[in-house]
Parts: sequence; C-alpha cells; structure tokens
Amino acid sequence: MKTYLGIDIGTFESKGVLVDGFGTIIAQAARPHKMQVPQAGWAEHDAEADWWGDFVWMTRELLRQSGIAPSEIRAIACSAIGPCMLPVDLAGNPLCNAILYGVDTRAQKEIDDLNVEIGSDRILAECGNALTSQSIGPKILWFKRHRPELFAKTHKFITSTTFLVHRLTGRYAIDPYTAGNFSPLYTNYRAGWTEDLTKNIVGPNKLPEILWTNAIAGHVTARAANETGLAIGTPVLTGTIDAAAEALSVGVIAPGDMMVMYGSTIFIIQITADRLSDKRLWTAPWLFPGQHAAMSGLATSGTLTHWLRDTFAKDLPKETAFATLAMEAENSAPGANGLLMLPYFSGERTPIHDPHAKGVLFGLNLTHTRGDIYRAALEGIAFATNHILETYSDAGSPPAQIFAVGGGTKNRVWLQATSDISDKPQTLRKINTGASYGDAFLAALALGDVRIGDINIWNPIVETITPNPKTAAFYRQRFDQFKTLYTQTKGLMASLSSAQLT
Repeated sequence: MKTYLGIDIGTFESKGVLVDGFGTIIAQAARPHKMQVPQAGWAEHDAEADWWGDFVWMTRELLRQSGIAPSEIRAIACSAIGPCMLPVDLAGNPLCNAILYGVDTRAQKEIDDLNVEIGSDRILAECGNALTSQSIGPKILWFKRHRPELFAKTHKFITSTTFLVHRLTGRYAIDPYTAGNFSPLYTNYRAGWTEDLTKNIVGPNKLPEILWTNAIAGHVTARAANETGLAIGTPVLTGTIDAAAEALSVGVIAPGDMMVMYGSTIFIIQITADRLSDKRLWTAPWLFPGQHAAMSGLATSGTLTHWLRDTFAKDLPKETAFATLAMEAENSAPGANGLLMLPYFSGERTPIHDPHAKGVLFGLNLTHTRGDIYRAALEGIAFATNHILETYSDAGSPPAQIFAVGGGTKNRVWLQATSDISDKPQTLRKINTGASYGDAFLAALALGDVRIGDINIWNPIVETITPNPKTAAFYRQRFDQFKTLYTQTKGLMASLSSAQLT
C-alpha cells in the first residue's frame, strides 16, 4: 500500500496523518504544547520539546495506530509555524528558544533602524515586502544586539521546518515560500539570499540552502530512524510553512484562489500570477515555480478565543467550554447588543502593522452578558479579517474564490459573521485536518503519484457559506465604526505602550 506521512507543528498543537494513495486518512494524531510569552510582545517555543519532541511522538503514535511497516511510507513532508528564528550551533542544537513569527513584536526598533539604514522604499522594491513583525531579518539583528555571546556561537539561523528536516536528514533546507519572509535577507527579484542589504545582520553562509517545497531534501538517517521509528532512507521533502500546506490541503492551486485559515491567528494566502507588491501585505514565491503568493494575517484570533475562555469561562469544563460559548454568542444578536471589540491583543499585523495596537471592548453596560462579549470578539476578528480582504481588492487582487479551513470553522457564528461582514461566500472542503493533510499530498506529489489537480479528488467541496443580505447593510456601518474606533484610539494606544511607572 502506498502511504504518505504528513506532520505539522502548530502554535499550540502538532498534528500528523498517514494517508493512502486515494487520500484516505488511515491514522491521525495530535499533541498539544504551549506558546511561551516571557513578556508582553514576545512569543517563543522550545524547539527540542515542542517541535522535535512532538514529531517523534507523533510518528511513533501513527505507526502504532496504523500497524503498517515503516518501509510502507513512501515519503515524508513536514510543515510548521513560520517564519520563526532559531539559532543553532554546529551540531544543530538550539542555542535558545525559537522566536516565533509576527506575533512576536520585540524587534520593532530593529525594523525602524533598518528602514532608515537601507530605505523602506528600497526594501519593498528589492524584497517585495515591507519590514514588519513577520520579517526574520530584524529578529536576527535583535538577537545579534541583545544576545551577542549566543550570536557568536551560532552556526545557522533557521526556521521550524528547517529544524525538522535537519533532524531527519542532516541537511539545512528551506523553501522559497518560507525564505521570502526573511526580509531583507531574501530578494524576490534574485530569488535568493542577498548581502547587498544585510551586511550588518548576517551573511548567507549562516542561512539554509534554498530548495523547492516538493524537492527531496534528503533521506531519513540512521539516528533519526532510531528516534522516530521511521525507516532509514525514507525520502524527506523540503516542506514549508503550515499555512501554505493548509492552503494546498483545501485546493488553493490557481491564481485568484484564496485560503482563510481560522487558527491561532487568521492567516490568509492568495495565489497570484505575478508578484503583488504592497507594503500592507506580504509576498513570496509560491510552492511551485512560476507562481507567487500574497499573504496576510492577524496577530490574535484563536488565541483570543482561548484567552476569553480561560478568563471568563472558568466555570465551564474546558472540553465543552467553546461549544457553550458559541451557543451563548448565537443567542446574542448580530452586533453583540451594541458591543464593538478591537481584537488587537498582541498588537496587529496586516493591514495596519501596529505593534502598539491594543485590545478594546467598547460600549459596555450592565445588561451585557458573556455571550455578548464572546460574540463581539468573534465579530471583531471578522471585521479585522474584512479589513484585510479590502486591502487585497485595493491592491488590485480581489479573491476569485475563498476556501475556509481550520478549527475555527466549527464555530458557525464566527464563520457566518465573516461572510456577512465581507459579503463574500466561503467554501468548505470535506477534510478539515489542515496542514498535515496538505503535507501528505505534497509527499505524493513529489514522487509523481498524484497531479496537482488531484487535490479536488482527495478533498471534495461539501458546503458554501453564503452572506446573509439582511445583515449586510448593518455590518457595513459597524465596520466603519470598527475602523474609526482604531484610528481615534491609535495615539492613546501608543502612549500606553511607552508609559512607565517611575
């Protein structure tokens, strides 16, 4: 039997699947872990425990569940959160916790300094991206300035998927899609690392080798086989960031196709025929030659719902809390009985790119319930998502078709509010497993066992969420209020960030 292994490491949970040649899942496993927040604006993972530890546990669990021989796995593809910044020593061991993607905003000064030193216009022109909290170059510069002893010991600066591939094969590899987030270390027009803009950060010799996403980066070593239970010599792909694998899993394969991922953060990917250069969005080569992608993402989405559950629903059993909160939100009318929430609880990424942005719950009175507050949060995330969708249209690239995926799609209030506010339908596929399923498809694709269009056979469409015209006009007015609330409090938010008790 032809079998493919897909493993994905997420912000709060890792997932793995074994899939046969027809796209049927024959075993799946999941393992939770925590995102560490040492101080406000920081976000970290323990790469040994959270990335490699989860990978090892899941491979052994999947083999146990399925009962298949390790030799039956034809190829392995990994994805993981990204872009992340992890310094490793000569042996590939982490020198500290990994600094995570755009939710970690510690390098704002480095962003400002590089914009002055290099020029923000030049960075956008050559890299295709403005520097934001999503960019890895400023984070490496932060590490160089604040951890000089560890910087001196660093052999490579890598990201999460690269760490897994190196542990499996001994090779440091990164795909162009992930590398495109390493601004200003990567230039789109050269499709590779550059020293022209980065002499004061780090040289290309400290960065991974760039290979296409579905290239065979190497094969499972004897050491990796001993730890994971996999067969020596099993092909391992370069892999990619989790959101890209998730987009592939739901059929985002052609220009105009867009994924909205309802996860720890809302993350959006649209395939474009040509490179889309807009400082409010991120851009990178797509997973395959000849295609490009424009990305965007909020800073808090699922993480905000977790915070609300843990803060306001301590009386509810954790295993049923989200379902109860969703029912309470459904009993609150659209508009949350006059409440409006800005979901900027960890600053904000696209399109405002404001690390000083704060969460705001506006309009409270003594009649409001927990359900009103929870609905306001879901609508606030949906308003912020629509702000992004409007940005794509402003940039000349409105989505042709939106595919929704992720755990948040189980929340019908959230899903419907997003369609109502944006006035756009969202398509759901049968399998909502996510990035690990996309990884398994990538593995089959790399070996020539499937073609790109076969994802429509593996994972057929089952439902389309359509906008409710009765709420469209109301939500348009409320969206204007949402944007006004931010613009009128932006200065106060920044002053709160700088205020210190002396």
